[in-house]
Amino acid sequence: MSAEGAFLKACRGQAVPYTPVWFMRQAGRYLAEYRAIRAKASLLEICRRPDLAADVTLQPVERLGVDAAILFADILLPFEPLGLGLSFAKGEGPLIAHPIRSPADVARLPEVGPSDGLGYVLDAVRTIRRALDGRVPLIGFAGAPFTLASYAIEGGGTRDFVTTKRFMYSEPDAWHTLLDRLATLVGRHLAAQAGAGAQALQLFDSWVGCLSPDDYREYVQPHSATALSLAAEGGVPVIHFGTGTSMLLEFMAQAGGDVIGVDWRISLDVAWSRLPGHGIQGNLDPAALLGPVPTLEAKVRDILRRAAGRSGHVFNLGHGVLQQTDPEHLRAVVDMVHEWSAAGV
Repeated sequence: MSAEGAFLKACRGQAVPYTPVWFMRQAGRYLAEYRAIRAKASLLEICRRPDLAADVTLQPVERLGVDAAILFADILLPFEPLGLGLSFAKGEGPLIAHPIRSPADVARLPEVGPSDGLGYVLDAVRTIRRALDGRVPLIGFAGAPFTLASYAIEGGGTRDFVTTKRFMYSEPDAWHTLLDRLATLVGRHLAAQAGAGAQALQLFDSWVGCLSPDDYREYVQPHSATALSLAAEGGVPVIHFGTGTSMLLEFMAQAGGDVIGVDWRISLDVAWSRLPGHGIQGNLDPAALLGPVPTLEAKVRDILRRAAGRSGHVFNLGHGVLQQTDPEHLRAVVDMVHEWSAAGV
């Protein structure tokens, strides 16, 4: 079976002869090939140039033998057509020039269509599909409403989400208006990526684990459901991913997604027992890739043992590849997963 068949079949919960594997942030600074391109172009320049985005997207496919490619882009790209301003300062991460701090800021947001100011992303999808030539499927992606809102309100990254939560609790009407706008935008953008050729989609809710279950249900779940429903109109499998979400899994599944991505803070078998009818993606700790190979082997075996050969498992990390990672460790994980899952280990 082709890698394309294994990944997409697993996303649909169908039987596969081996467990497919790919890695979040599999194109990144841990690869010398990526660093060579970044020495000549900024992150935003790579995103805006379909030829460079394609080159970077294909690097891990060729180097690691993964079963899927994921579009090289950034979840914050929609901030540009929204007029929020986006830049990346070295060592500081994303910076938002015009953060949202009041209901008036929300009211000023322009109406933005799914490809307005983001046509280069769809061009990149088309370019990458041609370059892949059927070797592996292409995953498109977008940021979830809560995670995007947290960046927009905080003005960049944060550890405590205090400004985000203050806005959420103090201005609930403006909060729901903001998340509804973001949900519609990213949901339609995901469907547009599928229309351009993406064969699966992932919604990244990287920071939603900072919320309690009750707050998730009240302030986030309806908007994630909107985004995922719109994304599903693309007609391809959808992965719903978050970190630190062990207390939210059932509610995330209710919001939508064919596959639920989980991190290392919950055992794979426990997560699966709580998510009947869904595939599972995960869930190796990215830091395990920094340790010795015997430890890595033991952790990979444990995840496969907990998956127990059930249909619907996509092997991945619980978050993105760390910059310090040795590419050969990732290549070894791909080989381990393929060999051991095929042998029923």
